[in-house]
Amino acid sequence: MKLSRFTYILFLLIVFGCGTKHQATGGSSSKNNIEDKYSHLLGVNKENISDRKLYAFIDDWYGTPYQYGGKTKKGIDCSGFTILLYKEVFGKELCGTSSSLYNQCKKISKEELKEGDLVFFKIESKDISHIGIYLQNNKFVHASTKAGIIVNDLNEVYYKKYFAGGGRMK
Repeated sequence: MKLSRFTYILFLLIVFGCGTKHQATGGSSSKNNIEDKYSHLLGVNKENISDRKLYAFIDDWYGTPYQYGGKTKKGIDCSGFTILLYKEVFGKELCGTSSSLYNQCKKISKEELKEGDLVFFKIESKDISHIGIYLQNNKFVHASTKAGIIVNDLNEVYYKKYFAGGGRMK
């Protein structure tokens, strides 16, 4: 049976799992898999992936769909993900919306950002409307409305346009 080009490409995508969801390792992945995956994703050396708990948490949630007001693996929003990550990884209790979290933290410049700091955006708004967690090398993790939990670069045109600043929880 001869397959059409479209059917063949679709078959390859299904078999090899291509797409925006990068969770190839799942929550039970080994230390080296986490280091390999995130060093590649962030464009850093494996030695820079030192907070195993942070990256294992991200890996476990990677690709979870966006849902406004959601707080589970069925769907989560940007502030819900940030609050959950801070509680599970850093042992800090946060609460509120992206805007209220912005008001709770010490403001820092883009150049001062360190792993675990917060990044804020004003997406087509005069107020803070989106939040993420800074990782390394201008990369941050967040709940994207289109791709769910994902890592993006602050230098991407879209995020550069709407970046409002960084923050460090007091």
